[in-house]
Amino acid sequence: MKALFLGAVIALPVWAGGDSSDGHTHAAPEPMPAVTAAPRAVATTEEFEVVAVVEGKHLMVYVDRFASNEPVAKAKVEVEGAGLKGFASEAAAGTYAMNLAAAIPPGKHPLTISIEAGDSTDLLSATLDTSVATSDAVHVHYWSEWVVWSVGALALLASGALLALRRSRQKAGRP
Repeated sequence: MKALFLGAVIALPVWAGGDSSDGHTHAAPEPMPAVTAAPRAVATTEEFEVVAVVEGKHLMVYVDRFASNEPVAKAKVEVEGAGLKGFASEAAAGTYAMNLAAAIPPGKHPLTISIEAGDSTDLLSATLDTSVATSDAVHVHYWSEWVVWSVGALALLASGALLALRRSRQKAGRP
């Protein structure tokens, strides 16, 4: 019994990932890469779903049917707001592009997007958010970390219970 317990105690750090073969170091962690999302606006109605994204010097407008999510081709898309006014030209089915004469200043800008596709016409309101993104990165613990700590706690409890059992048997005069 003692040999089995001693073998388990010796093997526990290796089994629980106590070795450094997985790249574990005590150095400072590498900084997370900064991921920024392009400024965008989203609007939906019963007929259409629109996402407008600023990509470089273009405002890309993606238009889909709300019910089926199919791209809306050959539509007239007019955008007004944030210093913009004009029609977006079709770049691909459901994708429309509008040139930006100047950069849109940081802030939240109301947009009005008019869509005419066949016999469907709709007017959508959206807010284009071009404010500076802040990092809301949260430190998370993965399940493997919780497993290692849980196994360690259980091993500590088990060894404490075995020690208490051994002492109670010694006091009772049993080996």
